[in-house]
Amino acid sequence: MRKRPNRRTAFELLDSAPLFAALGDQMRLRLVSRLCEQGAASISRLTAGTGVTRQAISKHLRVMHNSGLVDSTRRGRERIWRLNQRRLQDARRYVEIISQQWDDALARLRTFVED
Repeated sequence: MRKRPNRRTAFELLDSAPLFAALGDQMRLRLVSRLCEQGAASISRLTAGTGVTRQAISKHLRVMHNSGLVDSTRRGRERIWRLNQRRLQDARRYVEIISQQWDDALARLRTFVED
């Protein structure tokens, strides 16, 4: 059985709420997918084919930026957005930690019930 996460890991999990909030929206997940598949892109490119306004895409990108999920740089008059791969790896790690906690809890319950 794996040991419980330490206080630092527990704090990191609590600190991950903005990241999961950013990932908890269908349009933002579509933007993540697009940035994964196509790489860095402008708002115009991210808006194309979505049926969503540039303003709405900009709001979604701000939420994603505030969580650290995307970064942007200026290129002339455009802002180019790119996915922060490290934050996606963080999300995966947090999900794995939570999954392990559930596995451990179920193992303890099984041991309790069988004894």
